[in-house]
Amino acid sequence: MVGAVQFGILVACVVLFVPMGMAGWHLSRNKMLFFSGALFITLAVGVHLTPYIPSVSVFLSSISSLSSPDSQESCLSFLNDIVWEEHERGPNSSRRSWNWDRSSPVAACGFQRLGRADACDLLNGSWIVVAGDSQARLFVLSLLKLVLDSAEMEGVQRDLFKRHSDYRMVDEEHGMKLDFIWAPYESNLTDLLLGFRAARRYPDVLVMGTGMWHMLHVNNASDYGRLLRTVKTSLLSLLPNMAEFSSDWPFAGSVSSLPQPSHMFWLGMPTLVNSKLNTEEKREKMSQSMCEAYLRELDESQLLRQRGGGPLLLLDIGSLSSNCGEQCTEDGMHYDEAVYEAGIHIMLNALLIVSHQHV
Repeated sequence: MVGAVQFGILVACVVLFVPMGMAGWHLSRNKMLFFSGALFITLAVGVHLTPYIPSVSVFLSSISSLSSPDSQESCLSFLNDIVWEEHERGPNSSRRSWNWDRSSPVAACGFQRLGRADACDLLNGSWIVVAGDSQARLFVLSLLKLVLDSAEMEGVQRDLFKRHSDYRMVDEEHGMKLDFIWAPYESNLTDLLLGFRAARRYPDVLVMGTGMWHMLHVNNASDYGRLLRTVKTSLLSLLPNMAEFSSDWPFAGSVSSLPQPSHMFWLGMPTLVNSKLNTEEKREKMSQSMCEAYLRELDESQLLRQRGGGPLLLLDIGSLSSNCGEQCTEDGMHYDEAVYEAGIHIMLNALLIVSHQHV
């Protein structure tokens, strides 16, 4: 619809201004009137025939569809469509790089890697909370490497990786506050959400993810599913009037505002490479069948936007790590930096989509 309106305005401008310009060249009145009439008839016929000309019709519909809510939802569903390429570094080593799939539906969304300046502009004035286990900690590390320079990163990794501890950082230059909350169990996430509600303070961007600790220490998929449903209930209690939170709200960057569903993410579990796990207990309890059972429970919990219309958008570390391959992990569960870097850019592009921003 938008494309058709813009096309009509363009036609009107041509009909109006071209004859005026020609009159300025001192053409005779009759010639100008003849040309104006011919031009008007030609363009009028063209407008009416446009729907029947496939290439033009497709072009106009593609322009109008990019700004439609349906297109935004479609692009959100393509965010995790990452492909990997292998590059030789030497005779016995290689590295893998990532990019979005270049197929037509994905390419039309215009996903892009954000540089430091663009990422800082997007997150300016925001309070970001990332809660989870060691995967969430690696995710935070990748985010900090993107928004901070090398001098600022000195000491960050040491403080961030203190065992089983929280980490807080305030970037005063960009007004960005980031909290990493050590929350390896689902009950930790529930407590965190209840704490937001009690304090009546809510982050602008919320990223959560658990599962590996429960799989190792509890090893009960149905119990995991039950706890995820409790997390969902607690999350929805933060948004009692969820229907009022439209997905076309701007990305306000206001610490005092409630997060909308499009600013809340679930950090998926990585693909576990059983043969590389470093203890017998892990190899026994974190089997392929158990991993599949935990993933089914996540789907059935309806916590994810992509799988059941839930409140959290999936950052699919599982598919990212699987596609990167076994060579991207040394211990079978923690992956190379590129995997979490891809997850960061998926999140940032999701924020760009729902905030109608471009870089």
